[in-house]
Amino acid sequence: MKIGYMMMLANHHDDLSDAQMIREEMRVAELAEEVGYDSIWCAEHHFDTYSMAVDNIQVLTWLAARTKNILLGSAAIILPWWTQPVRLVEKIATIDAMTDGRYLIGFGRGLARKEYDAFDIPMDETRSRFDESAKMIIKALETGYIEGDGPHFPQARTEIKPKPPQNAKDRLYGVAMSPESAQVMGELGSRMMCFVQFDMAMHLPNIERYRSAFSEGHKRPAPPPLLLDFCYCDKDPGKAKDRARKYLAVNYLSILQHYEFMEDYHKEIKGYEAYGKSAEFLNSLGLEEAVEDYISHQAWGTPQQILDQLEARRGVIGDYEWNSIVSYGGMPFDLVEDSMRLIGKEILPELRKW
Repeated sequence: MKIGYMMMLANHHDDLSDAQMIREEMRVAELAEEVGYDSIWCAEHHFDTYSMAVDNIQVLTWLAARTKNILLGSAAIILPWWTQPVRLVEKIATIDAMTDGRYLIGFGRGLARKEYDAFDIPMDETRSRFDESAKMIIKALETGYIEGDGPHFPQARTEIKPKPPQNAKDRLYGVAMSPESAQVMGELGSRMMCFVQFDMAMHLPNIERYRSAFSEGHKRPAPPPLLLDFCYCDKDPGKAKDRARKYLAVNYLSILQHYEFMEDYHKEIKGYEAYGKSAEFLNSLGLEEAVEDYISHQAWGTPQQILDQLEARRGVIGDYEWNSIVSYGGMPFDLVEDSMRLIGKEILPELRKW
């Protein structure tokens, strides 16, 4: 089982500037290699306290210089926000060269209206923009040349320098939170990435759709999906519960605000209709119960409680990879580090036996 450490760069701290928060997050992320994680991942988000990971390749480049062997992944690059795919291919080729192949590529489509509004990109174009850009980038990494005749990213045939040292095969991931995205990621041949939001049984249909699209398009079984969730670990079950509930609640409220998940505007936007059903579900619960439901599905507790929960997930969806987000909700960094080290000591060795 592959296990990653995931960075969000959120600032819900009362006493830290954004710059101080970023320096602390980078310091803690360096520990991922020492603790025993296989990889470090970083999101991409803009214009909000929810996440300030505005350029994950830049973040990972810094960490590449501070580490030796750990893999480095983008979770994810939001392709519609990058109006020149050629620039992304150059950045990927450069970090590939600097890290000697340690970079993992993660693509996503994006969901928050405030980010698209600021970039002045219509949300009903996101699917076509994503599909066009992804195919151009994947082909460029295979051939060393990028070109495109699509409506969004017309590009004359151009040689990429530095020459890409490796293609996207077997290191491509894609965020798939909707049925349509699950289908597309399977067709692209990527590994499916999924943030845990609900009971695993609710995620299973998307995972099965992804597996079917992958096997049909690539004539082999789909690789295990990658699950991402917010984690807190403490040997004391009471402390684990209290702290997890406190900081997960802050975190989830910021998620609801950033994505406007309890609004129903998504159902009116081409390519986002499935999120209307999520809004219906959350509103049927009400805010307080929605927060409680979300907290119940994240991985937190004592080491054994977390292992039991992760094993229960495997019973529903089969094998998977796991990324733990350990810093969130304004949690003090001493607690973040203690949780992270305990995960490394008592959880990661057990997961490697799976």
